[in-house]
This record gives sequence, structure tokens and C-alpha cells, in this order.
Amino acid sequence: MRHPKFQPLAAGIAAALFLTAPAQAATAQAPTAQTGHAGTPSSADWRAAWTAAAHHPFEGFGTPNWSVNGFANQSLRQVVRVSAGGSTVRIRLSNRFGDRPLKVTGATIALAAGGAAVQPGSLRSLTFGRSRTATIPPGGELTSDPAPLPTRALDSLAVTLYFAGPTGPATVHENATATTYRTAGDRRFDPQADAFAETSTSWYFLAGIDTAGQPEHAHGVVVTFGDSITDGYGTTVDANNRYPDELAERLASGRRPVSVVNSGINGNKLLADSTCFGEAGVSRFGRDALDQPGVRAVVVLEGINDIGGGGYPDFGCGASPVVTAEQIIDGHRQLIRAAHARGVRIIGATMLPMKDAFGYDTPANEAVRDAVNTWIRNGGEYDAVADLDRALADPADRDALRPTYDSGDHLHPNDAGAAAIAAVITPLLIHTAVEHHDIPPRSPS
Repeated sequence: MRHPKFQPLAAGIAAALFLTAPAQAATAQAPTAQTGHAGTPSSADWRAAWTAAAHHPFEGFGTPNWSVNGFANQSLRQVVRVSAGGSTVRIRLSNRFGDRPLKVTGATIALAAGGAAVQPGSLRSLTFGRSRTATIPPGGELTSDPAPLPTRALDSLAVTLYFAGPTGPATVHENATATTYRTAGDRRFDPQADAFAETSTSWYFLAGIDTAGQPEHAHGVVVTFGDSITDGYGTTVDANNRYPDELAERLASGRRPVSVVNSGINGNKLLADSTCFGEAGVSRFGRDALDQPGVRAVVVLEGINDIGGGGYPDFGCGASPVVTAEQIIDGHRQLIRAAHARGVRIIGATMLPMKDAFGYDTPANEAVRDAVNTWIRNGGEYDAVADLDRALADPADRDALRPTYDSGDHLHPNDAGAAAIAAVITPLLIHTAVEHHDIPPRSPS
């Protein structure tokens, strides 16, 4: 199994969330791009436009997953949608979970044209320290040099990586809810889709895309942090209907647009590491959330897998103990302290109903979920609260997910449920920004 009534802001919570960067936020930047060219953006100019949280390679769950064997004399084309436009782009690659140096023979970026096709005139060769090749040590990450490529918010970009030699096991994001393409040989500059016949629904090595420059020079970044519900499990593949995508669409327009990036991992737990479902949320929060370039706010939806998966072997991916509500609350408090230490606002989301979810729905588990949700809702420790529990509950049974939002397993929201989550969170982000005319209210559709 895969793991994974809107209320006003709680009394006393400040409405201003993130658009005016606090002084401490200057430390929350990713490594700077290599310099040496006139006009190279400074570290303060970059904003995260797309992310994928990395985790260990593993076999996956029934769909093609290439992470264990990796790649050799193959081109890998990954199509993703950015939520911040600009005149310049760069990519971030990760070999965090590799067992050897990762040799990247070459890379390109382009505007996507559907499937694995790209717009020919938009193809740009990427360099790393002015070299077309790069080597990333085990456990390391690397940021490309800036490349001139005009983009708009919600554009789809295609990143193509070519590996002449064997990569070994690949650092992966297993649940992409999107199609990745592979072919033999060097096809970095091939604008056509025909050669890319092999497909997967995971992302490999690609950890982020950042943008800088006009036309969107002022751009706050919201990081959505959590498990499979944030990751998008249960939504339609290749439709960009994950809740962070829905949120990005609501916040993309305006004089000061807002970028929304997704740092969810399918099956992730707040307190326990897994060889399949990523490091514990308390361990990866700094890297996957606070280190994103331009971060101003983080939305946290985490803990349901600690409750539902506690005491089980986790499908060969590492067992975790049964946890108490107090332990989960302490984990949330660790995230709050870390965010506030970096000058970043943090929004807590209550956990969704889970009645009839296989392996999750027990009286003891429900008691823990209720206790944690009560603390998130009423504790006053988060800067704001998104009460997803009440917003997505079945009016006829408040412990159950509303049927129209249920993907079928009674735990994960479908496309409509993801849109409902975005609708709850949006006002928390734009409340004071609207007063300052930074982000206009979204027009009714």
C-alpha cells in the first residue's frame, strides 16, 4: 500500500506571511551559481521554480523504475512544470544517494512541446563551471551555470541528461506522477519524441530548477512539505493536478507572483527514516524546505504515515516504531523552530480523515490523529493553520474523506480533493499580500 470547513486564522496569528523577506531569510539560499560571466544573477536573485525531494534508489511498486540499475550510454529526458518564470534558468542535480561519482556527459534544457518533444529553437546546452561535463561525488549536489531561456510561470521544461558511462544506482524521486523518457545514445539535442520510447513515472538525479531575471523579478517561494498527499499520489499522471500545482496556478498571477514548489515524498514519515520513502521529515526539512532559493513560507502536511505505518515492516523499506501523539507533536515543533530560526513562516495543515483506509484506520490510530490535529488547530504554535481535516471530511461522517475527494483508497485525495486543499491554503498566503496589492485575489472560474 502507498502511504501517504476551512477556519479563519487562529487568534493572535500574524497575517503577513512571506512576501517581505525577513532579514534571517538571507541564510536560506541554495548554493550560488558559478560566476564569471557578466550579468550572472547573484544568489539573492534566484528562486526555486520546481523541486523534487531526493531519496534512496529502490525497485518501486509495479511501474518501471530505473533507479537500482541506473543508466549507461543513455539519454534521460524529464519534463516538469515550473511555477516561476524569468529570463535565466539553472538546474540542480543530486547524487546524494549514489554509491560512486556520477559522471554527467552533457545536459540540455528546453521548452517542452508535448510528450518527449521540445521546441527546437529553445534548446540550450547546460554547463557546469563552464564545462559541458561534470562529476558529482557520492552524497553531493551540483548546480549548473545560468542559461538564458525566457520562461513564464506554468511553462513545462524538458531537461535531458546524457550518461556515456554507467551511473550506478540513481538518486531518485519515485512518485513523480509524471512521465520520464529514456533512449539509447546521446539525444540531448533531438527535438523529436520518437527516439524516447521507454518511459517511467519517476524522476532521476534532477533535484530542482531555479529561475532569475525578468519578467518576474519579485517572486516569493512557498515550499509544500509532506508525504504522498503533497507528492500527488492519487491524482492524474501528467495532469499537474497535485495540490501544490493547484496552489501554484492560484498564485502565479499578479504584480508579485508566488512560486510554489513540491517537497513531498510518497510514504514519508515525520520521525522515521526509510530506504524507500526518504529520510525522516525532521531530518530532511532543512535541505528540502529551508534551503530552497527564495523560500518565504513552508506548508507542512506530515505525520499520517507515522501513525498508520508504525510497528509495521514497511514493505521491506525499514520498520518504524509505534508513536504517540506527543512524539509527533514534538516533531512538528522541531520544524517550527527550524523555520523560525531561518526567518521563514510556517503553516501547519491538519491530517486528512482516514476512515476505512487499509492498515491505517484503527481506534488507537484515530485517537492519535485527533490529538495531533487538535494541537495543530488550537496550539497556536504554527503561524497559520490549514484545517484540511474539516475541509475534506464527509459531512455525513467527519472521520471519513468526502467521497467526491477520495481517490479510492480512503486516504489519498483525487484531483478534486487536491484542488480543495489548494483552496484552503490560498487565503492563508494572500491575506495580507492582497492588502499590500502584491497578489490579486483569484478571479472566480
